[in-house]
Amino acid sequence: MIRYLPLVVGTLGGIGLLANRMVTLNLTSSQSRADALGVLLSAVLILVGLLWQQVQPKPADAVTLVGEEGFEMADSLTDAVKTELAWSSHILLTNTVTKTVVVYYDRQTILRRGILGKSDRVNIGAIAERVMKTQKPVYLVKLELYPGRVEFDYLPENTQGAIVQPLGEKGVMVLGANIPRSYTKQDENWVAAIADKLTYNLSQLK
Repeated sequence: MIRYLPLVVGTLGGIGLLANRMVTLNLTSSQSRADALGVLLSAVLILVGLLWQQVQPKPADAVTLVGEEGFEMADSLTDAVKTELAWSSHILLTNTVTKTVVVYYDRQTILRRGILGKSDRVNIGAIAERVMKTQKPVYLVKLELYPGRVEFDYLPENTQGAIVQPLGEKGVMVLGANIPRSYTKQDENWVAAIADKLTYNLSQLK
């Protein structure tokens, strides 16, 4: 509500000045100067209010992701890696806007946790391939805008935003959120740090 305050005050002030001018029969020079200053101040407040609407846009509404909550992990993993995956996914689901986590490594889907999509395995597409090749994450701020979203059929169909984070050259960690443009730079740094730790542990697999 605070961001609407300048707009409301400026509008009310302008209306008040107009009403006062209409009921004044004998207008003095001092009142004219005061009215001019009041109009200027009202205009500035209205302008500030309009600028605030652009600088501070209304945050997007969260959606309820389509799918059932679950926790699936590959049986072939060592206990140490299972523990690491469980810890990493728990941290991401409880400390960021992430609602679903999928981990692909060495040609297999080794973890799905959170709200699960229809497909139970990751089919690597162009986006994930580029992430593994360049070793640079990709943040899809509003997933529905990207034609390449079809490769993410293992995420809930109405996932709003996604991060594809490299796990070395053999895998990716994919995070899905229920709000578009919801990951902050701090979140991205946090995801990268967890991915680095997870990559080290996965690289120890024989």
